[in-house]
Amino acid sequence: MQPLLVLEPIGGIAGDMFLAAALDLGVDRARLEAALRSLGVPGWRLEVQRRSASAIMGTHVDVVVEGEEPPARSLRDILALLDASGLAPRVRATARALFERIGRAEAKVHGVPVEEVHFHEVGAVDSIVDVCGAAVVLDLLGWPRVISAPPELGRGIARTAHGPVPIPPPAVLELLAGKPVRPGGPPGEAVTPTGAAILAELAEVRALPPFVPRRIGYGVGTVTWPDRPNVLRMTLADAGEGGPEGGPARGAAEGEGAGELWVLEANLDDCPGQLVARAIEAALEAGALDAWAAPLTMKKGRPGVLLGALCEEARRAAVTAALFAETTTLGVRRHAVARDALERTLEEVETPYGPVRVKVARDGGREVGAHPEYDDCLARARERGVAVREVMTAAIAAHRARRGGE
Repeated sequence: MQPLLVLEPIGGIAGDMFLAAALDLGVDRARLEAALRSLGVPGWRLEVQRRSASAIMGTHVDVVVEGEEPPARSLRDILALLDASGLAPRVRATARALFERIGRAEAKVHGVPVEEVHFHEVGAVDSIVDVCGAAVVLDLLGWPRVISAPPELGRGIARTAHGPVPIPPPAVLELLAGKPVRPGGPPGEAVTPTGAAILAELAEVRALPPFVPRRIGYGVGTVTWPDRPNVLRMTLADAGEGGPEGGPARGAAEGEGAGELWVLEANLDDCPGQLVARAIEAALEAGALDAWAAPLTMKKGRPGVLLGALCEEARRAAVTAALFAETTTLGVRRHAVARDALERTLEEVETPYGPVRVKVARDGGREVGAHPEYDDCLARARERGVAVREVMTAAIAAHRARRGGE
C-alpha cells in the first residue's frame, strides 16, 4: 500500500516549513543536503534548530545565504540551472513542474508572457533550495501520496519587490485556483508562494481521510502568531479504513495517484537512435512512471521504433510535450490503462560502501522481491571506486540479513 504524507498547515505552509517538518519527521539531513548541493548553487547553508511553538517542539530551518544574491532570475534561468544539476530525473522533473507552475501564476498576475517573468523572492537562493528541497524530500520518502487539509491563507497587507499587495498575495491565490482554501487566518502571510506551489503541484487539497499515523514531524515557522502555533504538521501514515487507498492490497504503486494511467506511444522510422535514447530520458524527467523503445516493422517493410511511456493524468501533457520536443514524430497516441501493482516500499540498508535504498515488493504483506536502487548503488560505487554490481550484491546481502533478524 502506498504510504500517505498528510499535511496540516495549522499555522500555514512555506518551503522552509516543509523542509523543517520533513527533517523533524526523520528525513536524513545529510542526504537532503547532498542532493541540494548538486544544484551547483554556491553560498548557502542550512541552519537547523529545535524550536517550540505554543509548547509544541519541532524543527525550524533557515536557508542562510552567504554573499550577494544575483539579479532576479527568469524562469529560463532557473530551468537551465535545474537541467544542469545532478538531481535525480524525477526530482528534477518535479522541481521544474513547481517552478513552471509559479511562472504561469506570476505571468497571469502581472499580465506578461511567461518567458518575461523574473522571479524576485522565489528566484532567490533560499527559495530555490526550498522548492528543490521539497522534491528531494518526496524522493527520500519513496514518493508517498500527499494529502493536505485546506489551508487558511492569512490576512492583511504584505510588502514585496512589486510594492504593497493584499494577503493572500495574488500569485498565491492564483497558484491555488481550483483548490479548496479557507478564508481568514492569522494576521499575516500564512501561505507563501513556495508553500502554495507545493500544495498545488504535489498534494491533493481536501478534507483529510482516515489514516494510521506512523511518524509525525512539526515544521516551525519564523513568525509567532497570536492565535495559533505557527507549525506545519507532517505525518507519514498508512491509509485507514475507508481512506484513499481502501480496497484490495493490489492498488497504487510508488509515485502513482488514484487516477487512471495513460500509455503514450509514437511510431518512429526517421529518428536517430541517439534521439530515441534522449526521448526516453526526457519522458522520465517530465514525470513518466516508465518509458521504453521496441523495434517494429512499419509500412513498406521499413524498420522503425515504437517509443512508449506510462504516466499519470497530471503528467500526461508534460510527457507528451517531451516526446514531441525530442523526436521527429508528428503524433502521439494515448489510451487509458489500468494495472495491478504490488505494494512497494523503499527501505534503507547499510552496506560496507554506505547507505543504499532497497525497493521491496510485497503481496498482501508477504515479501516477493527486493532490488537495490541503481542510482544509490552507482553513487556509492563512484565514491568508493568499486563496481556497481559489488554494491548491489552488498545491498541485497544487507537486506537479507535484516530480514532474517526480524
